[in-house]
Amino acid sequence: MRALIIAALFWAPFPVAQAAEVSAEAEGHGIPLHAVEIFRIGPFPITNSILVTWIVALGIILFARLATRQMRDVPEGAQNFLEWLVEGLYDFLTGIIGPMLAKKTFWFFASVFIFILSANWFGLIPGVGTIGWGHPAEHGFEVTEPLLRGVNADLNMTFAMAMIFFFLWTVWALQINGIKGFFLHIFGAPKGDMQGFMKFAMGFVFLLVGLLEVVSILFRPVSLSFRLFGNIYAGENMLEAMSNIVPRLNWLIPVPFYFMELLVGLIQAMVFMLLTAVFTLLICQHEEEHGPAQH
Repeated sequence: MRALIIAALFWAPFPVAQAAEVSAEAEGHGIPLHAVEIFRIGPFPITNSILVTWIVALGIILFARLATRQMRDVPEGAQNFLEWLVEGLYDFLTGIIGPMLAKKTFWFFASVFIFILSANWFGLIPGVGTIGWGHPAEHGFEVTEPLLRGVNADLNMTFAMAMIFFFLWTVWALQINGIKGFFLHIFGAPKGDMQGFMKFAMGFVFLLVGLLEVVSILFRPVSLSFRLFGNIYAGENMLEAMSNIVPRLNWLIPVPFYFMELLVGLIQAMVFMLLTAVFTLLICQHEEEHGPAQH
């Protein structure tokens, strides 16, 4: 249980590439596209999104330790909630990818869901993105360098999680299929008793289809990272825009949108978990298998 939650610690967003600077004309309109460096540990820059990553991961670990400190046969309180969450996720994933694959991969899919959901909801706490350094502006004090930033509103973070999944996906696929089976899954092979030109033509078609599949596989980390980043970053900008429509009512107008973002945070965590689970199922299942994972 605790090891499952501790995996979130390894997803601190390491700078993959510094995002493009926001132009001077765009400053003050929405949150910055890039995370802000707030201090350094030796040569390593620590951004406001890394700081929030550590806070969220620490919160999950402390909650897991609190819930499992005194285990009871009849759970109650925090233990009851944690067991309900973990068992519910396990049953849900088992129905999608099957018991064998769920047993092997559940630790990752559950951890990534819990972490993304916690990070998304933490980013909605008042003060995240609105407390920091800035300067006086036309409508009051403008924060240009926030102390805290939503974790998944940083592309470095979402890309790091996508690359960790891509590495694990490769390991699981090779473990289950072997090297030969791995390439057969991607490129396939003509079936039936074909001879002559037809066999050569079908082999060429399967080769082209396999190359397209390779491109699709290599693009998955990009699509996973941009989908999560885009939705969370856009949501935070929407809340920022709603709070600036009528400055005197900036405490009231965004409230309905906060409830929508709570739902968006849950959906995006579920989508990331489901997509990674289905990608794993597609490479690890065998054509001759029939069961719950096939439907």
